[in-house]
Amino acid sequence: MSCYVPFTAAAELPSDQTTLPVKLLEVHAYCEGVVFDHQGRGYISHGDRITQFTVEGASKVWATTGAPNGHKILADGTHLVCDASRHAVLKLDANGTMLPHASETCDGKPLRGPNDLTLDTPHGGFYFTDPGESGLKNLIGTLHYVDKAGKTHLCADGFAFPNGVVLTPDGKRILMAESQKNRVLEFPVLAPGKLGEMKLFADLPSKSNPEQIDNQPDGMCLDAAGNLYVAHYGMKQVQVLDPHGKLIRRYGGGNVTTSN
Repeated sequence: MSCYVPFTAAAELPSDQTTLPVKLLEVHAYCEGVVFDHQGRGYISHGDRITQFTVEGASKVWATTGAPNGHKILADGTHLVCDASRHAVLKLDANGTMLPHASETCDGKPLRGPNDLTLDTPHGGFYFTDPGESGLKNLIGTLHYVDKAGKTHLCADGFAFPNGVVLTPDGKRILMAESQKNRVLEFPVLAPGKLGEMKLFADLPSKSNPEQIDNQPDGMCLDAAGNLYVAHYGMKQVQVLDPHGKLIRRYGGGNVTTSN
């Protein structure tokens, strides 16, 4: 599979009719969890491993964990990685060496399969999704918070494959993709790890041509203006929603299985 980024101008969002993805790296399997460290090195999850790469095309295997997915890097240089095969959010040092897990249970029950995460840096915690074994006919997907003491809390449940998740920079809202319902949900943050009533942020476009094989929102991120970028698995697109949930751009995703 390949890793792509859209080539965009910084001043304002360019047209989605003329902006094309640029291939930076090709890896051996379906890929997820792209993140960059403070030195500008990229990391991408694929298969059983995480590859470190540069935008010039150099790459090497950084860690082999089992089934890595969502990935974030803390200010001290340690890494948090969701890994369904280990039923845990992993913690690794800057060299890819495994440290004690950041989360593996909640209320005495093992996690099923953590998928993606977002940092709550001011409070020293993070949120993560666990879609393990969930779907439209099994609404058991969950959203969790790990506090600065390392305790895992259940924030919300009852989802059909919760996936990408972001905390807004002001710390006031969580946005979460519910993949199998093709939508993005919004939660007010009442306190770290405590969420208010869920509401719909946006329904996303559905597949409309033979090239598109599915329509499931995956990884997400925000830009400085508050626009939400949603990797849309099966659509070969990255959807861009404004701060109110209005669809404003539909960029090409490079691969049909655009993921993160």
